[in-house]
Amino acid sequence: MILEKTIQSASQILKNHNIETHELDAEILLSNIMRLKRENLITNNKMFVSQKIVKKFHNAIERRIQREPVAYIVGKKEFWSKDFIVNTSTLIPRPETELLIYKVIRIYKNKTINILDIGTGSGCIILSVLKELKNSRGTGIDISPKAIKIAKKNSKNLNLSNRTKFKVCDMENYNYGKYDLILSNPPYIPSSQIKKLSKDITSYEPLIALNGGFDGLDLLKKVIYKSNTILKKNGILALEIGNGQYHKISNILKINGYREIGKELDYNRNVRCIISTKIKFF
Repeated sequence: MILEKTIQSASQILKNHNIETHELDAEILLSNIMRLKRENLITNNKMFVSQKIVKKFHNAIERRIQREPVAYIVGKKEFWSKDFIVNTSTLIPRPETELLIYKVIRIYKNKTINILDIGTGSGCIILSVLKELKNSRGTGIDISPKAIKIAKKNSKNLNLSNRTKFKVCDMENYNYGKYDLILSNPPYIPSSQIKKLSKDITSYEPLIALNGGFDGLDLLKKVIYKSNTILKKNGILALEIGNGQYHKISNILKINGYREIGKELDYNRNVRCIISTKIKFF
């Protein structure tokens, strides 16, 4: 079968099943199976595709029809221009999370710091920061042993094993060292909103990494309280937050002795990241 027709056929099948990104998904799935860059599919669109490849491709398309995310089907997701291993034990990295990284690397450029990532998941946040801050070290913690296993694999793939540690630990029981920078993208979706998410998310991504409790603030509060004890004076706490949570979180930070030094808006003009520094200890 000719490559161009293979993609068109699969794209139409996905479109018929209401997959909005049908053409993109078909291209990503086929390029992964053929071990080609996606742009090479266009320049080689008259290439013959073997029956073996077509069969694998059809299996991948069937999985996508069931709303399984493309990232889980191919086993990876690009983030900060690097490929990160992901599976159903980890959230799929989102582009808006890169806003957090832009902010902290601007602050700490050419500095040597000690970093903690709370709820590290695939490790994409701390590993991306450490790729930019060449002399710094970091630790990622998560309550999921399976997520930590993935984070360690990503660390090895990015040649960062000598500068990172990953531990299975509940943040409330973590009391090791003091940190210049604490990063966290904790669960922040209100429990009542979970069922309104797309099937791609609710049927495959780990809900424990999404559910932020009644108002979505439970884990954000815990990260702030924990940071009180392990963040150095004048250290920085960088949080990703949900839509409409900025004013409440800003107030909680202020009450706990933090001063806001920056925020980042996402592509819909919502405050997605809040950066603050610890100025008071109680």
